[in-house]
Amino acid sequence: MKLDKKDLLLYAVTDRHWLNGRSLYEVVKESLDGGATFIQLREKTLDEASFLDEARQIKKLCEEYKVPFVINDNVEIAMAIDADGVHVGQSDMEAGNVREKLGPDKIIGVSAQTVEQAVLAEKRGADYLGVGAVFPTGSKDDALEVSHETLKEICEAVSIPVIAIGGITIDNTKELAGSGIVGVAVISAIYAKEDITQAARELRKVVEDTISEQKIG
Repeated sequence: MKLDKKDLLLYAVTDRHWLNGRSLYEVVKESLDGGATFIQLREKTLDEASFLDEARQIKKLCEEYKVPFVINDNVEIAMAIDADGVHVGQSDMEAGNVREKLGPDKIIGVSAQTVEQAVLAEKRGADYLGVGAVFPTGSKDDALEVSHETLKEICEAVSIPVIAIGGITIDNTKELAGSGIVGVAVISAIYAKEDITQAARELRKVVEDTISEQKIG
């Protein structure tokens, strides 16, 4: 699957912490109904068989909505279900090794916190970068904060698309205008809300406005 930077506008990362009795399939569908443009399945604690089963279901759902679907960290699961790609962190597998395993046609996203990491990830075959945390966040204990100045420097240093991640809400998204990002990645800004579809719809509008301001600015 060829990645279009427009696909990265509203990048939703799953988290079963917010399910409140609902199924992951259900909440992902609601986020897609609200306009999520990309789905990353992130599972840190699920056993392999359940993860595999869930990944197959979500992949099918994303195919119906024609939205790219990647797996966080787990290259084996991504290969087993033929996902569109994977997203890896700095401490996970290096992008070049992932590319060797997945082949040339899959999407590889890499997390970066510095210009050096970003440039290296691009050189090793990353298709896009997730940069953050751009705001304080509760979803990752080890998330380094990345200043908006560094975010801008990363966007200028690479030719692949960059999305901002970490602590992003509907209220602070506009602060990222002018940085050069093509979208935002969120977890709780969508999945922690009671009305997920509405939350995704409203956030997408704000992200679109933020990015079009950059083009004018």
